Amino acid sequence: MQDRRITIFDTTMRDGEQSPGIALHPEQKAALGEQLERLGVDVIEAGFAVASAGDFEGVRAVADAVTRPTVASACRARLADLDRAGEALRGARRSRIHIIMATSPLHMEKKLRLTPAEVLEQVRFAVSYAAGLADEVELSCEDATRSDPDFVARVCALAVEQGVTVVNLPDTVGYCWPDEYAGFIKEVCVRCPELADVTLSAHCHDDLGLAVANTLAGVAAGAGQVECTVNGIGERAGNAALEEVVMALRVKRDLFGVATGIDTRELAATSRLVEQLTGYVVPRNKAIVGANAFAHESGIHQDGMLKDARTYQIMDPAEVGALMTLPLGKHSGRHAFARACADAGLDLDAAQLSAAFVRFKTLADSNGDVPLSHVFTQEVPAS
Repeated sequence: MQDRRITIFDTTMRDGEQSPGIALHPEQKAALGEQLERLGVDVIEAGFAVASAGDFEGVRAVADAVTRPTVASACRARLADLDRAGEALRGARRSRIHIIMATSPLHMEKKLRLTPAEVLEQVRFAVSYAAGLADEVELSCEDATRSDPDFVARVCALAVEQGVTVVNLPDTVGYCWPDEYAGFIKEVCVRCPELADVTLSAHCHDDLGLAVANTLAGVAAGAGQVECTVNGIGERAGNAALEEVVMALRVKRDLFGVATGIDTRELAATSRLVEQLTGYVVPRNKAIVGANAFAHESGIHQDGMLKDARTYQIMDPAEVGALMTLPLGKHSGRHAFARACADAGLDLDAAQLSAAFVRFKTLADSNGDVPLSHVFTQEVPAS
């Protein structure tokens, strides 16, 4: 049976850019858009067109720069927002207006100051109006997981009636755990059978460190689209990291039975570009794209890796455009040290190798990682 295809919706330039201190210029957004196209994402959310003149130009720059992905702009259910998004997306090969409307009692009462009936009316207007401005319309029920499932189902049914293309049920504040999120999605789908006629989307935040796990639970519950950001940047603790979601679905393909259109060999390059453009440094221990993701220092691990890489790696680093490394440190063993010497062109006999290894261990105890050249600064053995 053919794997179910999952749409990858990248919101690095919208939700990711909402991280404090990030302000991408239009030309930077265009460059990132081109890299995301090489990566193979299906939808690029390029910004919030009404937010500022710069964001409007950023959305327009991405719409003009890419040819294959759908380009989206986020907006509220307001006429000015919708018109501005439609204008910014005019040059896109395929466009999407992404309407964000809160549905939780807390958000409706305290933020929007609207009644549930008024929210329903705004959804009716916004979706029907947006359908005339873009090729696709997405509705996000903001703070869905703290909403009444019955009310969310009513909102979704109305949106489908008005021509929505995608319905997103986000865990906006990272409130859920995986079983809870999957259960919420399933409950809304039971109450709103009309959702079977559109694409269901998962969008999760990392406030409890569960964004990726919840996103995967959403896929297992039937979501056909996942919304994520490169390096997991985003509001507060961030969004589900695109590279982690994609590789989890790939490594566990037998479990999920899904596929994406991502060229995973572009993941490392995309991560580096986002790091460069945003100034948000990727932690060394970050999964998939961190500097240590495929680094092995322990002697036991290095020995296993030299014998068969499958002993301590569940994926080939080449799959994500990275390299496996065996850094030399206090935990390294003789096998990896000898390999490093051979790779450096040093022809050592057994006695020379043993002496060098002792010097290396002494240095490593004090200095952590030790460049091989430091081991031989006092005496270079004859070749």
